[in-house]
Amino acid sequence: MQKNQVKYQVLVSVMLISILISCKPLGKKSIHKKIEKQTSEIFDDLVEIRRDFHSYPELAGNEKRTSKIIAEYLTNLGLEVKTDATGYGVVGILKGGKEGKSIAWRADMDALPNDLPDEVPYKSENKGIQHGCGHDVHMAIGLGIATVLAKNKESIKGTVYFIFQPEEETFVGAKNIVNSRLYSELNIEEIYALHVTAFPVGKIMVKPNELYAYQKIMQIKFNSELSKEDAAEIHHQIRSETLRKKDESRPWEFSKAFDTIGGLGDSNTIFKDYLFVDERFFIEEDTNGLTIITEVYETNKSNTHDILPKIKEIISKSEYKDKFISMSFIQENPTVLNHKLLTKNAINTLTEVYGNNSVTISYGQIPYFNDDFIYFQQKTSGVYFLLGGSNLGKGIISMNHAPNFGVDEECIKIGVKSFSSLILERTNGE
Repeated sequence: MQKNQVKYQVLVSVMLISILISCKPLGKKSIHKKIEKQTSEIFDDLVEIRRDFHSYPELAGNEKRTSKIIAEYLTNLGLEVKTDATGYGVVGILKGGKEGKSIAWRADMDALPNDLPDEVPYKSENKGIQHGCGHDVHMAIGLGIATVLAKNKESIKGTVYFIFQPEEETFVGAKNIVNSRLYSELNIEEIYALHVTAFPVGKIMVKPNELYAYQKIMQIKFNSELSKEDAAEIHHQIRSETLRKKDESRPWEFSKAFDTIGGLGDSNTIFKDYLFVDERFFIEEDTNGLTIITEVYETNKSNTHDILPKIKEIISKSEYKDKFISMSFIQENPTVLNHKLLTKNAINTLTEVYGNNSVTISYGQIPYFNDDFIYFQQKTSGVYFLLGGSNLGKGIISMNHAPNFGVDEECIKIGVKSFSSLILERTNGE
């Protein structure tokens, strides 16, 4: 009888352990199913908010109306709201059910100074101003994540900060915030952000380290003896002789970044290990002579120091050497730099929760674009994602800063559920 009782106790213990082990992932899966359901429930409201932002865009440094709407929305969620983060920046503070980590999500707010074609019924009411880069979508996603996580705050260990940042397009907003007293007081441990772009709707792309190429604006001064025709010729010569990719890969053709073969998702992508001078250039003339202004793109930071000496050498061997005065970089912003371990953790989390197809690894670096999110990353470990917004079947192409830039609003749903889950897991992670 005693022997049978011991066997029974052992059997019960094994069963209990098995139940506990099996229940742990089930509970984890359950919370993310809940997040997915809650995202669907608020989706229509987020679309309406996004379209309102789109109809009333505001330029960098003038985001007054946008800021007010965001602050009111976050307040109504029950978050503590601070509007002293510099300019029209807004920070919403969501305290979880337990003590733990400090995680931030950043969304940019400003629009572009243009009046390009925008064939939607909710197009801009502010002449000469347009959300042609997707920041309206970023704000809607940020508010959506705040909404979902507020509904699940008892499951959060720590505090989540929602930073709505002004003045991204002028590359000063992030720098101003991280240099503010408020940011230093928050003690944020990790920060995340996204940018909608021309990938297929729902696709999330990321990579560790540099996501974009190093972009530098260069000026080359010549005396008044150089003609505009000569300027075009020397620019062409510089472009030809500095190009590191001598094959037909043509990394300056940005539309190819989204191709299945050769695009960013291809391990043999054409968008890695390149140096090129932009095809576009501008000429400024004054009494002292003529200045060529153009841009340079380099994927390897250690090579950027060699660019100016290389170009000077090309000019010194050309027929225009006696007309050359000087050259310099007039702008060279740092580039987005994703933290290796956090990127790996984010990829693992998203694929575990939403499947192996939920995230695509980028194997290259994107020319032409950049983001001042790097200034957050210089102070706080962070990861920046690309979110697809295009839907060719609907005729929607999310090519930023281009005519008829459009977004399939389903990407809002993908962004909210995916990154709500990621942040929740990071507050509970190591």
